[in-house]
Amino acid sequence: MRKLLKKLVGVAGVIALLGCSPSSSDGDPKGSDTGTSQVLYYFTWSDYVDRDLVQGFERRTGARVVVDTFSSNEELLAKVQSGVSGYDVVVPSDFMVSIMAMQGLLAELELSGIPNAELIDPFLQQLPFDPHHKFSLPYFWGTVGIGYDSSVILTPPTSWEILWDPRYKGRISMLDDQREVIGLALRAMGYSLNSRDPALIERAKQKLIQQKPLVKVYTSESFDQLLVSGDVVLAHAWGGPIARAMRERPSIRYVVPREGGTIWTDCLAVLNTSRHKALAFRFINYLLETDVAVATSNRLLFASSNRFVKDRVDPGVRNNPAVYPPDAVIERMEWMVDAGEAIRFYDRAWTELKVH
Repeated sequence: MRKLLKKLVGVAGVIALLGCSPSSSDGDPKGSDTGTSQVLYYFTWSDYVDRDLVQGFERRTGARVVVDTFSSNEELLAKVQSGVSGYDVVVPSDFMVSIMAMQGLLAELELSGIPNAELIDPFLQQLPFDPHHKFSLPYFWGTVGIGYDSSVILTPPTSWEILWDPRYKGRISMLDDQREVIGLALRAMGYSLNSRDPALIERAKQKLIQQKPLVKVYTSESFDQLLVSGDVVLAHAWGGPIARAMRERPSIRYVVPREGGTIWTDCLAVLNTSRHKALAFRFINYLLETDVAVATSNRLLFASSNRFVKDRVDPGVRNNPAVYPPDAVIERMEWMVDAGEAIRFYDRAWTELKVH
């Protein structure tokens, strides 16, 4: 998630969609924790929730949900590390789950309190950062690729190298995300985006320094609108926001280059410091409920972890490769994992790129 839109997109009628799916056997455990008079603090990506969805859970449980948002995994980690966050449910991305778990920040999940965990697609089981769902459950997932304006770029890009094409100087945007940007350069050179080799990370940095004069902006928040307005014609991008941009400007397309790139999932987790863990598990269960996930997927244009959602979302969502990529694309993608001690090489390369 990485998906960093600052605006919340309201959807009327989300609550009307709530209910049990006959195909999914959605569960809502009742337990002794009814949530009455309790407050649940939810810390999530800035475009992941709207008030209608929250109010559905509040009406069901009697609890009150307070939502706060972040715009990067690093912001999430820093806030939680501060020890004064008070949050219950958080939404870290894949690699950040393992970092937070190693630091003792996440509670172990009680899957008996989250029966909808059984609805998660087999494709999202046994993931490298938390293979047994000890600390997290996948929520939404997607890919990183290139959004482009087909009215300007008539031939679909096939390689990341188009982002180094001088013909598009000043009309290229890159994500403002060190692992994604350096990982892109590594993949463009034929290496893993998870490389821990300082020499390869240095080569990736030099390649990005060569590109920098062509880049209009590094942004993880507005690249879709830059494409819509025509200020850029190429955007290093998460698929979901590009799918939203397609609705505003039909000439926009999305492609994952032949070298492959990142596949990601944002996950639902509970902080160790949560004072209402049973209620937190119930909230996670609610978010994974089929009808709730369908409504959210239709709104955000991200692929849901719930295996029943794809067949129930709007056809334009289901058939959009920016949302649900074909299997051939998934096969060339790579999960981002914790860089361990090598993170210092990424930090240094990113700082040097930004100040160059």
